[in-house]
Amino acid sequence: MQEIAIIGAGELGGATAHALARCDAARVITLVDERGRAAAGKALDIAQAAPIEGFAAQVAGSIDIARAAGAEVVVIADQFGVGEWTGDEAFALLRRLSQMARHAIIVCAGAASRELVDRGVRDLKWPRGRLLGSAPEALVGGAKAMVALALNGSARDVALTVLGIPPSRMVIPWEDATGGGLALTRQLDEPTRRRLDARIAALWPPGPYALAAATTKVIAAIDGRSRPLSSCFVGPGADQAATTRTAAMPVRLGPGGIAEVVIPSLSVVEQVALDNAVML
Repeated sequence: MQEIAIIGAGELGGATAHALARCDAARVITLVDERGRAAAGKALDIAQAAPIEGFAAQVAGSIDIARAAGAEVVVIADQFGVGEWTGDEAFALLRRLSQMARHAIIVCAGAASRELVDRGVRDLKWPRGRLLGSAPEALVGGAKAMVALALNGSARDVALTVLGIPPSRMVIPWEDATGGGLALTRQLDEPTRRRLDARIAALWPPGPYALAAATTKVIAAIDGRSRPLSSCFVGPGADQAATTRTAAMPVRLGPGGIAEVVIPSLSVVEQVALDNAVML
């Protein structure tokens, strides 16, 4: 990948720029924040770490959002000293990006990005596959860690995903989840799974480093470096806009963004919970 632009040099934006640089996700990573010289300062700090950490990505800072125009992927993070892009201000930013970077894939990194994805798909008619939120994948990481503790095992051996709208309308498809290659429904009884549901929901919203790691994983999948499914906020399809809302779904990613939405096996209870979460 040639260039990634990150809009917002707050804690999340800085952590995302560093994470992307460390894995050489792009030749150029541009951190953009219109508030003062925060972006330039953080970019210089990350660039100075390159000889120590051994990455080759060029990291630059700017106050000009037009620098995002040539990027293949644009990450919407958080404003320095303000926090995540939310509400009408976030929508105005997305509208500006629709005029200068319409062909870019937009990855909304913040935990509050579900509404922005929804408005972008509905009101700006942004292609569903090129506008997504990566925050649910951060919750997946926390869920794996909680399950691993319950199993007295390793989070690397746990495979599961998260659907719906966290935290109150989150659905974990336990029927498809595994630990060490064995079905979790055989290893964890129903009371334990219910307790885990509540504990995992309490992990929302994830912190900036977890969100940055999730964003980096999603961009790596877009770039073709990895092939795992990722849980992302996905807008409704054109034929579903009147009946469904944006929600977390497992997706397969590729150079064009979302290549496929993959719905796992759900029990009757889980299917009803998911329908209740996504239906308007």
